[in-house]
Amino acid sequence: MILNKKVGVFLNLVHCRFKVYMSTFFQNQGFDLTPEQFLVLDTLWDDGVQSQQEIALKINKDKNSVTKLIDALEKKNFVQRVAYKQDRRLNLIHITENGLKIKDKVTEIALDATNSIIRDIPVEDLYTFIKVLTKMSDNMVIKEEN
Repeated sequence: MILNKKVGVFLNLVHCRFKVYMSTFFQNQGFDLTPEQFLVLDTLWDDGVQSQQEIALKINKDKNSVTKLIDALEKKNFVQRVAYKQDRRLNLIHITENGLKIKDKVTEIALDATNSIIRDIPVEDLYTFIKVLTKMSDNMVIKEEN
């Protein structure tokens, strides 16, 4: 397989496996969460109340995907939508008491899963990996032509 093709195949493979692995880790500990739902919660835990658009930008997901993630988290009683008083078309997303209760345990599970994924990989290799992925991400920014 040529190198260019291998890069694409492995990026996709690792991404898919990562999502399944993290979901399984959460499930095995009694939490019905996807990695994307965890990202939404983690953003709210770190940065507080935000609009759906702000969350979408921070986790690099489109607004429709974030709407579905918030719908699912709302059904699980982890977040609540509150209409913004100055503009009722805008919803602000708040963490509920249940969402706060799971923060420490779910964060610990996510860290344990990530540690399991990166075990036996030298720290220097992880820094190189992040550097390469950052460069790849930068290369994928679509610039508007003038």
